[in-house]
Amino acid sequence: MKVMAQMAMVMNLDKCIGCHTCSVTCKQAWTNRAGTEYVWFNNVETRPGQGYPRRYEDQDEWKGGWSLNKRGRLQLRAGGRLKKLATIFSNPKMPSIDDYYEPWTYDYATLTNAPAQEHIPVARPRSLISGKTMKVNWSANWDDNLGGSKAVWENDPVLAKASVDVKRSLEETFMFYLPRICEHCLNPSCAASCPSGAIYKRSEDGIVLVDQDRCRGWRMCVSGCPYKKVYFNHRTGKAEKCTFCFPRIEVGLPTVCSETCVGRLRYLGLVLYDADRVLEAASTPDDQDLYEAQRSVLLDPHDPDVVRAAERDGIPHDWIEAAQRSPIHALINVFKVALPLHPEYRTMPMVWYVPPLSPVVDVVRDTGNDAEDPDNLFAAIDKLRIPIEYLAELFTAGDVAPVEGCCASWLRCAPTCVTSTWVASRTPRSPRRSAWGRRRCMTCTASSPWPSTTSATSSRVPMWSRRILSRSSPPSARSTTREAPGWAARDPSARGRERSRCRSRWRTSQCSATGRPRTT
Repeated sequence: MKVMAQMAMVMNLDKCIGCHTCSVTCKQAWTNRAGTEYVWFNNVETRPGQGYPRRYEDQDEWKGGWSLNKRGRLQLRAGGRLKKLATIFSNPKMPSIDDYYEPWTYDYATLTNAPAQEHIPVARPRSLISGKTMKVNWSANWDDNLGGSKAVWENDPVLAKASVDVKRSLEETFMFYLPRICEHCLNPSCAASCPSGAIYKRSEDGIVLVDQDRCRGWRMCVSGCPYKKVYFNHRTGKAEKCTFCFPRIEVGLPTVCSETCVGRLRYLGLVLYDADRVLEAASTPDDQDLYEAQRSVLLDPHDPDVVRAAERDGIPHDWIEAAQRSPIHALINVFKVALPLHPEYRTMPMVWYVPPLSPVVDVVRDTGNDAEDPDNLFAAIDKLRIPIEYLAELFTAGDVAPVEGCCASWLRCAPTCVTSTWVASRTPRSPRRSAWGRRRCMTCTASSPWPSTTSATSSRVPMWSRRILSRSSPPSARSTTREAPGWAARDPSARGRERSRCRSRWRTSQCSATGRPRTT
């Protein structure tokens, strides 16, 4: 068993309101420059819908991810080394700018410099690539809020795999939002597709990055990524992708998309996994068994054997503690309410999702029954206005049973969470009633009556100040022993001061660790 650490994220789709704040802030932070006008490291899609780029989930067309050969071994769907060498100067399986969208601006000079005239001047759209006047007919969220309309039915690759009954029920289906970032997979096909070896997975935290010095712009990574989250900068001639905001992670801050999320739907944390079992899990013959195979790769950070193995493999003790405090393992393997996006791609994604459950309450309420009674909610799972088969095609390769189990587990937690939060808000000193109810602040001993969300989990991220090592660093520089000198490590008395400060602020306004208001 080879224990390694991995930064991961879980998104609760019930909380996403489709405001695109995460997309805009990510854009301003990372891709607000020439050559990346069409690039969105974070985007929010409306489902059902085509996605961004268009129909990126149609792997029969784009050949992304992995597949099994006749001998049951993993191989890139786009072909091996010989095929890539034959097409290295002309890659036919790559989205064009029309599949993304041609970025544009408006001719504002016409408005500001136009003389007085009878008709109001018009600022026409101009392409940011060619500079010519263009007609806008597509963008990154062009089908926003059109999930239940016939305008997107025919072009949704996931819906094409669903049954006829699911398609017939779409007129009664309400849309839901699906935020997407790079999955930072355990078995990234983009890294395996790169002829230059420029894409690498950091051994310390599992974040997948692009070495800009080694990248030669072959764009095989764009074809190899089944989620199409690797982009080509046409100005620099280099590939770029989501970095999981690693400069912020290294100083203990959450990602930009997490910190600015209005719905507070993103859970950040550290998980431990067995690196020796990744290949075996990704080579599972049946696509519908890949979900359970990936769950088996994730290790219990509270297991004494896992802790000893992690220390033996050079993982610092404070990293192990961070994994024990992290909500990710609990959401995936304890409560079993989170699911991976398209596990059939065999990349072992590490951004998981809690499927939406909002319409369940509506179904029960419309019948005149108590919508908060767990017994009534369990009976309504099979009557979701979002067809359960559609969710299964997204998260479990078409297997309905895990999605139903996930919904049932989530419904067991939700009423307890609501009750515990209601009681805790009136009795702040009462004991914690459930794992989803009263939580403790990450850096103090004061209790919080709210479920853990982004701001609460941000301090769970281990902090370290070591130099970022590129692939070109010598092996001696890539030490397996890592130090995490956060504020607690630099000053042992800082933790005590933080506890005292948080206890005093509990009686006033907010917790210094989570920033959430207190109810006394």
